[in-house]
Amino acid sequence: MPKIVDHDQRRGEIVEAFLSVVERDGPAAASSRAIAAELGVGAGALWHYFDSLDAVVAAACRQVLTGADARIAAAVAGRRGLNALEATLCEILPLAKQTRDEAKVVMGFWGRLAVDRQIATGKSDALSMWGGRVRRHLTEAAEDRELVREVPVDSLADVLLSIAIGQQVHAVLDADQGDPQRQLALVQHCLEPWRPS
Repeated sequence: MPKIVDHDQRRGEIVEAFLSVVERDGPAAASSRAIAAELGVGAGALWHYFDSLDAVVAAACRQVLTGADARIAAAVAGRRGLNALEATLCEILPLAKQTRDEAKVVMGFWGRLAVDRQIATGKSDALSMWGGRVRRHLTEAAEDRELVREVPVDSLADVLLSIAIGQQVHAVLDADQGDPQRQLALVQHCLEPWRPS
């Protein structure tokens, strides 16, 4: 009788193996051979569950972004305004090992996306959710008088997300630029002009 395989479980195991290789050896080392070796199988076994390495990277990116969004939701529970904004950005900025490792996965995916637009499925969902969260918390901050009422919420949200994503790039390309205090100071620098005098 043939062995029954849970395809979703196996796909999850492949994604976890990819993430382990990236965390340990960096994104460039995460080849199909390295993933298969991590699982103790032949490389051909991966393609029963994924069409390509790009599909594995895309699934890993989705998993990372979904996990980050769950952490954000937990971090902001019961908070609003600037307190919630800071909690949100602390889960996106590469301030700790976990978020730096996640940045490697996300940057690797975006690098592949620049070459192959067909792997774009789900790429912007988390960014849209994060943008919505940042806008909401900035609006709350203005309502609570933590920021002036005329704060340009949409533009400031775009700038803050650009900083967060830019810091992810720095974390991958230039670890010396990844000092957590420096990253948080950039956020405060953007907020400072909009605080009540």
